[in-house]
Amino acid sequence: MPRRTATMLASTLMLIALLCAGVFIPVPYSEMSPGPTVNTLGDHDGEPVLQISGHKTYEASGHLNMTTVRVTSADYRMNLVEAVYGWFSHDNRVVPHDTLYPDGKTEEEATQENAEEFSQSQESAKVAALKALDIPVKSWVIVSTVVKGSPAQGRLHAGDVIRAVDGTTVKEPGDVADLVTKHKPGQNVVFTIVPAKEQAAAEKENRTPTKTEDVTITTAASADAGQKRAIVGISAGTDHTFPFSIDIKLADVGGPSAGLMFALGIYDKLTPGSLTGGTFVAGTGTIDDAGKVGPIGGIGMKTIGAREKGARYFLTPADNCASAAADTPDGLTLVKVDTIDDAIGALGDIRSGKTADLPKCTAG
Repeated sequence: MPRRTATMLASTLMLIALLCAGVFIPVPYSEMSPGPTVNTLGDHDGEPVLQISGHKTYEASGHLNMTTVRVTSADYRMNLVEAVYGWFSHDNRVVPHDTLYPDGKTEEEATQENAEEFSQSQESAKVAALKALDIPVKSWVIVSTVVKGSPAQGRLHAGDVIRAVDGTTVKEPGDVADLVTKHKPGQNVVFTIVPAKEQAAAEKENRTPTKTEDVTITTAASADAGQKRAIVGISAGTDHTFPFSIDIKLADVGGPSAGLMFALGIYDKLTPGSLTGGTFVAGTGTIDDAGKVGPIGGIGMKTIGAREKGARYFLTPADNCASAAADTPDGLTLVKVDTIDDAIGALGDIRSGKTADLPKCTAG
């Protein structure tokens, strides 16, 4: 066989081998891409995203779109060819698999965690919107979760209202840990609670709970390295009673990043006129009960998805501004927001045409 022919054959076989390796050998990466964007002022799957009853509402025009990111499943393993293609694609991001599914987290575990965060974000969005409107919201500290095998198991239950710890009134979830850690491991701590069933019955009957219990729990030592703290094995959270019904209907979405846009949608529907002035505005950001906007992941994917849908302005958490501004889609203005009040003010500028006054994101 002539040398030239042999060389070409060997090169071809090597190329085939490399292509096969690229197709069949998995790599430890996952892919992120722009996901659906939904107008919180509109309908989704045939029903309004925001459903409010028991309070006067108003028609709202324009868009206040929440944005999402689509990711590959936990069980899917990209091959080398897909990873290389993703690295060179402007609309996709290839990231280490552990970034999306840390500590070997399964897809079911990630989905459950995202669902819980999504539910909490809805509650905080309602609270933030009503507080911005000076509408009172009743709130109290509750037991959010009880760790299996902990001293609190069987003694406290999710949904129990924590009135006091060792006789000291509890006002915020953080008060619980502060009061428990004043003890040494092995010492007793007394929780004054309203049992979850009593709280639920009182809410249903529109009355103040009357039944309280004192529950004594012996603290244990934390598993943290170094200094051992006293713990009982619960996490505390906040629950609310709203003066009227607010339901958010949006399936197949998880995580906390839609909080800001839900809050703005609620605010818009409860106030006369249009918050956007008919403009297409999208955005993202977590929100807490006080209206503070927090950063999210996948900002680049969300700006791309928003612009492709038609958004002209994108409400961007302050801590995401530099990253988002480094690669802004053409025709999209990134507006920096740190609180719900910032967002409402920015929408006022957009509505009145004072766009030069907008606090815009800058790179670096």
